[in-house]
Amino acid sequence: MIVFVCAECGAELTAPLSQVALPAHTHQNYGDGVQLPVLMEPGTFAVESESWGPSWPCREKGAPDAAAVLGIHASADGLLSGNVTDSFVVAPGDTRGTVLIPEKSSGYCCGLDGADGPNMACEVCGLPVASRIDDCSLWQAVWLASNAVHRHTVSDATSAPLPWADVTAAAVGTPPYEPITSWGGRQLGLYHWWSWSPQWEAAAGRALAHLLTASGGQPVSVPHGLTAEVFQRALDALLSTDGPTLHAALAGPNLPSPDTDAGLLLVPEHPQTGEPWAPAGGTSAYLVPLPLGVWLWLAFPEPHLPADPPPQALPRELLRDDPPSPRPGHLFRIDAGVFQHTLLRLPTACDPWLHKVLENLPTHMRTGLF
Repeated sequence: MIVFVCAECGAELTAPLSQVALPAHTHQNYGDGVQLPVLMEPGTFAVESESWGPSWPCREKGAPDAAAVLGIHASADGLLSGNVTDSFVVAPGDTRGTVLIPEKSSGYCCGLDGADGPNMACEVCGLPVASRIDDCSLWQAVWLASNAVHRHTVSDATSAPLPWADVTAAAVGTPPYEPITSWGGRQLGLYHWWSWSPQWEAAAGRALAHLLTASGGQPVSVPHGLTAEVFQRALDALLSTDGPTLHAALAGPNLPSPDTDAGLLLVPEHPQTGEPWAPAGGTSAYLVPLPLGVWLWLAFPEPHLPADPPPQALPRELLRDDPPSPRPGHLFRIDAGVFQHTLLRLPTACDPWLHKVLENLPTHMRTGLF
């Protein structure tokens, strides 16, 4: 377990925390005026080791060394973001001994967005140590500044990552759609509607970047059902129809071995380490990572019973008491920001056809693909 302390005076700034993988939806900006929940589970923290933040010209415009070091390979607009690394993100409820800095309170559409820099200070010495984020359309979190905090180990026991059998036994699937809550609307106060899950849209954005990279531009097919509903429309629109089709399959714990002709495997990532699951004997297939909760729902979909049973169906009293979740009123849309962020950091991003995909991203967004 880790406690973060102030680098200036040593005061404790968090509760004891365990490290987990950075969620795929960490930097997602979802909708307009939407209330998103807390990013991190209580008692956990994650490390952001990639660059994000201010921008500079990309390597074609004179910054090859910086871009290469950061692992950023292309940019649709000639800009690369970065210079903030190794930040630590925690749940707001896990912070201790901090106070808000009033003059750093940027945002206020519905909350704080952290654009003015650290807006939380150590209560003991006043050192700016973190940024509270809780504005609309952003996941609520506290980002600890790496140059203002130190990690302090409070337990000598080193906890090894759980084996996959234990991970899957305790895991819960993430439903593909959920009620989205927003401010305002036709009436004063809160209102909500059913939509595809923001976490699913972000997970699909990251996975699609990997699918395109692994395809080399060839057509790709994914399994029928919900997996196809999430990915196939985008794959058909962004990839060529010429040449042999590459087959993607779901693979992972408690699933039978995938067909040998599957060149791409949609696999879960370990929630503690972020490492993708891999077959025991290894594989030559490209591993496409998915958050465990999303993967579980794709691999082991839960049944959805109809609200009104058709004739000759089971009697109503034998159906579940609660009605099924309403279906979203639109086709699945992939998160463009997560997709672009991921693709720019993959080695093939400078391939001309992928660069064209990035250039055409605004058009695909207008057509409802993203």
